[in-house]
Amino acid sequence: MNTAELLTEAYGRIKEVVHSAVDGLTADELAFRVDPEANTVGWLVWHLARVQDDHVAEVAGRPQTWTEDGWDKRFGLPLDTADIGYGHSPQEVASVTVSSADLLTGYYDAVHEQTLAYLRSLADADLDQVVDRRWDPPVTLGARLVSVISDDLQHAGQAALLRGILLRRRG
Repeated sequence: MNTAELLTEAYGRIKEVVHSAVDGLTADELAFRVDPEANTVGWLVWHLARVQDDHVAEVAGRPQTWTEDGWDKRFGLPLDTADIGYGHSPQEVASVTVSSADLLTGYYDAVHEQTLAYLRSLADADLDQVVDRRWDPPVTLGARLVSVISDDLQHAGQAALLRGILLRRRG
């Protein structure tokens, strides 16, 4: 297994968790909060998709799927199109409403396909390239791609936990 295949496997795990956390949930369930300051399944999956879209598009040197393919218009959120959810207040979390699980997984899947296309283009030596000098030490491509995996899996796991709570509430 080469590096691109390893990363493809890791990003595939995110997709599995996202789909299992979201599939079959209603719009109300996607917006459910365990308390007024908690994240929702809809916000968690939207955010992890936005982070992946933003970060991978930047290193790939391509436009984000969010705006390039019109997902921003399909979602119709009252946020700046560059917003990825980082640092959102409870009110901003509440503003991320999703009309259906299919819309949410549709966007995630489109981002995932763009990510896989980029990963297929990588050689092992590419991972040492510095992509962000704002940090000490500077961030390499490999570190950035692993950071996205880590962040996305954490949020997908949180969404899966919320799904479990929602299914228990259904009875």
